[in-house]
Amino acid sequence: MRRRPESSSTAPDTSANKSSGTSKTEGEAKLNHGIQIRTARRSGFTWLTLFAVIVYSSWAVYQYQYENLPVPLTAEQAGKRGFSEVAAIKHVKALTELGPHTIGSDAIELALQYVLAELENIKKTAHWEVDVEVDFFHVNVGATRLDGGMFVDRTIIYSDLDHIVLRMLPKYAPEARENAILVSSHIDTVFSTSGYSDDFSLRKTSLCCFREGAGDCSSCVSVMLELARGISQWAHGFKNAVIFLFNTGEEEGLSGAHSFITQHPWSTTIRMAIDLEAMGIGGKSTIFQAGPHPLAVETFASVAKYPSGNIIFQDIFSSGVIKSATDFQVYREVAGLSGLDFVYADHGAVYHTKNDKLKLLKSGSLQHLGENMLAFLLQIATSSHLSKANATVDDIQSSHDTAVYYDILGQYMVIYRQRFANMLHSSVILQSLLIWTTSLLMGGSTAAVSLAVSCLSNILMWIFSISFSVLAAFILPLISSSPLPYLSIPWLVLGLFAAPAFLGALTGQHLGYLVLKRYLSNVYAKRKQLSPAIQADLIKLETERWLFKAGSLQWLVLLVIGTYYKIGSSYLALVWLVPPAFAYGLLEATLTPGRLPKPLKLATLWMGLAIPILASAGQFIKLTTVIIGLSVRFIRHPGGTPEWLPSVGLSLFIAAVICLTLVYLLSYIHLSGAKTSIVLSTCILFALSLAVVFSGIIPPFTEETARAVNVVHVVDTTGGFGEKPNSYISLFSFTPGKFTKEVEEIKEGFVCGRHKAIDYVTFSVKYGCLTYDGTEEGWDESNIPTLDVVKDINGDKRITQVKIDTKRSIRWFLAINTEEIEDFTFNVGLEELVAADGKRSIDGWHTIQASGGKNAPTKFELTLFWLQNSTRRSDKMVQSEQRPLLRIRTDLPGVVTPKVETVLEKLPPWYSLFGKSTSPHTLSFLSSLPIDF
Repeated sequence: MRRRPESSSTAPDTSANKSSGTSKTEGEAKLNHGIQIRTARRSGFTWLTLFAVIVYSSWAVYQYQYENLPVPLTAEQAGKRGFSEVAAIKHVKALTELGPHTIGSDAIELALQYVLAELENIKKTAHWEVDVEVDFFHVNVGATRLDGGMFVDRTIIYSDLDHIVLRMLPKYAPEARENAILVSSHIDTVFSTSGYSDDFSLRKTSLCCFREGAGDCSSCVSVMLELARGISQWAHGFKNAVIFLFNTGEEEGLSGAHSFITQHPWSTTIRMAIDLEAMGIGGKSTIFQAGPHPLAVETFASVAKYPSGNIIFQDIFSSGVIKSATDFQVYREVAGLSGLDFVYADHGAVYHTKNDKLKLLKSGSLQHLGENMLAFLLQIATSSHLSKANATVDDIQSSHDTAVYYDILGQYMVIYRQRFANMLHSSVILQSLLIWTTSLLMGGSTAAVSLAVSCLSNILMWIFSISFSVLAAFILPLISSSPLPYLSIPWLVLGLFAAPAFLGALTGQHLGYLVLKRYLSNVYAKRKQLSPAIQADLIKLETERWLFKAGSLQWLVLLVIGTYYKIGSSYLALVWLVPPAFAYGLLEATLTPGRLPKPLKLATLWMGLAIPILASAGQFIKLTTVIIGLSVRFIRHPGGTPEWLPSVGLSLFIAAVICLTLVYLLSYIHLSGAKTSIVLSTCILFALSLAVVFSGIIPPFTEETARAVNVVHVVDTTGGFGEKPNSYISLFSFTPGKFTKEVEEIKEGFVCGRHKAIDYVTFSVKYGCLTYDGTEEGWDESNIPTLDVVKDINGDKRITQVKIDTKRSIRWFLAINTEEIEDFTFNVGLEELVAADGKRSIDGWHTIQASGGKNAPTKFELTLFWLQNSTRRSDKMVQSEQRPLLRIRTDLPGVVTPKVETVLEKLPPWYSLFGKSTSPHTLSFLSSLPIDF
């Protein structure tokens, strides 16, 4: 039996020299000559050029995939049956000129009337065989609780809402009305400080705080109006109806979608829901969520002219990393519908601020969404399979029949079922494991140890890359006036985070390279057939090849994990595993131990990285820009998280991308002559970026990339009943950073710090600025909400009945202490709106969030059912430490007191009021009910 050599899989087999009769000296000479040729050092210029080409290629992919928008069409060019951005823009202008239109405002009524008038015109000009129905739908009162997302701990009350619903179907095919596609978006915007209050004789705020709402979501409404005009000329050939819902109340807790689904008679006919949203303004409208039934996304992929969508965004959103919600959650969770959720995500930093302006809407943005949606609706409305899309969410998810989807350069969409993904991934995993097992068996113990040490190099690469990048994130608050100095110029992150991450990755892998080289040196030292010079060269080459192969191994691990947990985004691991492995197998690999190692070819790198860069470079860059945009509104509880946290999160993401995507490239550098120049260039880039930040040449905020702040006149009675209300102005921000310099310029008596934490029921402002100067005017004690106990039965189970009067406020928040209260019922008049059926809570609170129109009710009845083991105590020393039984905040929309107006006028232009469903308005009242009332 022939004895297997004790060499690694790439060690030379010298027995061939002995058997051929060639002398040892002649063999060494030949080997020496070959090694000298093969180990010629790759020049630094070559590597810098190669690196520059890779960076430029990635940037070009991003530009082509996300910045390449279609040419806007005029009404004449689009024709009666096409989509015209020029026509849609006219709707955007008309809606934004109305100003901020929150529910309950005069502006929302004007916006509704505008949309209604446009739909009536569409009805008049529709094809004569198309039946067009327009319904102005009024909602009195309703309540909802959602099982997931940002509203998981809340009961949302809505009332006095108005929606406009349009239905189109063939006039001579009435059966089409039984199966409908819903296209939905919201007319309302978040609040602003613009408005008058006759009762308080208050003035209108300056235009610095004026918010147009062009992106979120006047652009979506305008696309729907133009789509409805086009569809009205096609619907005579449909097999299914198309319903357009223009709802209000989305910004206050997805109330519009819920009220339509639960109260409108047409909702029972809907088989698929399409939601249009914006987390910024303009750019390509991308599929944000899809499914669970794959029919919608499969149809879209087959007909969309400019397909854009990636399951990565869906996976991230589903994970809860992005604290947001859209109407699609209601359609999917409450109605059990499948469909698509589209979102505009460019300029994410302007989301819900004054900078959501029409001038930032990129030309071609509406054309992109409109043409895609028109093609999709024309296809799905004629489909005979629409009813199949109404399968329940549980049925689809349990069958593993969801879709994996992603677009290639915005030109073609790849889509396949999860079943196929499982088979494909499992096949690749098994083949990879078979190849690795064969290689290790042939290479023996040397190969196994070499693999282990090369994996150690990957671990070191991750450790050093993350450490260097995170260290840079910690440095930023020390040298900059803002912990987010890159907001106005996002590409600063290349120098601030990508440069140290790359330097760390190279350092970590080089340490692993040295360890592996030392181990192989010990192995080769036992072989006397080769001269020391030849051995040294062979060791370097073999080390290089092991580092390259270890790079594919880390992607294999990710593929295994993603396949096990059925994560759609694991297709990325497949893309980054297969092409490099194929290139290596085609140009480099051999399972014969007798062959000498040789330098990795640059062709291997080019062939291996071409497809991964095309498939994912745009996604990684887009994700980076989205994360940067989210940093403006990163903090959920102002002052509750460290200032450096968003930068650390961004640095971790960038370091992970560097380690995953450049692992193959890094393996080439250790034998090149470019190490010094690469390290030097990286250090210079990092130093220059720090210098720019330290000098303040580029400010972190601009008028178009503003810091998100809130200025609230608070009237607080939580100190105790019978005492004079505590009145002050509160300034806080959802953007990390302190107000030290700004307050010095604003003055007005502000004191900043953590000395007074304010619970805005129930998000807490732990760091902010307060002033008590001049806060006596502009409010009335008659508007302070009241919580009156009308009945307290302390029997076998304690039951307390509380009457709530929010006075003039139609927007309020009530927190119930679930450490004391087991359940509750909530009544509006004689109607029980919320039954005692078990409630979820977070941090010991369940919150009731209410908003509505001008005629929304303001008086309610709350019945509390206490826990058997309630912790209430009457000790007055303990009362001050106990949570109250109830907390309440009421807002007076549109009211700006004189002191608040003064502060707003003195805010820097790069500050903008920020609105979300839980944000307080500029005049808010706080009160509470203690446990021992």
